[in-house]
Amino acid sequence: MILVYIEVREGKVKKSSLEALSEGARRAKDFKTEVNAVLVGDKMDNLASEVFPYGAEKIYLLENALFGHYSAESYAQALMTLIEEIKPDVVFFSASAMGKDLSPRVAAKLGVGLASDCTSTAARDGKLEITRPVFAGKILVALTFKSKPQIATLRPNVLPLAEPAAAKGEVIKKEVVIAEDQIKGKAVEVIRGEGAELDVTEAEIVVSGGRGMKGPENYDLLRELTAILPQSAVGASRSAVDAGWIDHQHQVGQTGKTVSPNLYIAFGISGAIQHLAGMSSSKCIVAVNKDPEAPIFKVADYGLVGDLFQVIPHLKEELKKILKD
Repeated sequence: MILVYIEVREGKVKKSSLEALSEGARRAKDFKTEVNAVLVGDKMDNLASEVFPYGAEKIYLLENALFGHYSAESYAQALMTLIEEIKPDVVFFSASAMGKDLSPRVAAKLGVGLASDCTSTAARDGKLEITRPVFAGKILVALTFKSKPQIATLRPNVLPLAEPAAAKGEVIKKEVVIAEDQIKGKAVEVIRGEGAELDVTEAEIVVSGGRGMKGPENYDLLRELTAILPQSAVGASRSAVDAGWIDHQHQVGQTGKTVSPNLYIAFGISGAIQHLAGMSSSKCIVAVNKDPEAPIFKVADYGLVGDLFQVIPHLKEELKKILKD
């Protein structure tokens, strides 16, 4: 059996988790087994209908009033208890911020290995084989597991989301008993910043800026583009973040976030290997830079040598015309 953890944020199921469930359903067919889903939280009955269409045969709802806000300790304990009970062969998480925090805790509690940030899975000779990048994305390694359950996190926006089908299944509610004093730290409230933006790891389009942006005030130009483009977010290179021009949450790269959007637009980013490691799996890369020798052009599908401050206003006007039609 394959078990997929479904992440819920602000009462909504995350698309990246449905991608992981879709991949789990594909592998379940290969192994002639079932794929099930698990949600951890409080009062989640209404979410099951959003999950079944993507292949789950059963949905486990692990509920406790303490699970209203994410807590790594309590969530990991709840998942470990379920996994030890139902004994799945494979457990998938999305490689989101929550998935990267939660999955190693679960693996450590179970005493098994973890493959992180995987970009593909396959069935080989009756075994699960996963592919993941190493050495800043320079090499792709195919691996199999020695321990069970086999736990992996799957990179968002890389694996295809299944076409939803009209489907229903069994909902299994489990009341999880965890003493409040066993949780060393807990969230009591989530306060979003003013003008909080879509996370770059979840965006279909990422518009990034680097040193060529020349200052923090010019990131408003990128935000104007994301206001026009649907499902888009603002990204940044490490140099821009280190300069204090934009928050670290926007950083794309080896020491930031790994993104795989349908479209990645890089303005004023030279393309250091650390940045390329975080965005080279994007489906389409567009680069704008004044330096024709910038490394970013080697990975770009489309490149424009020019001044970004002249390009962005024209691009903004053309996008308004196109999207208006």
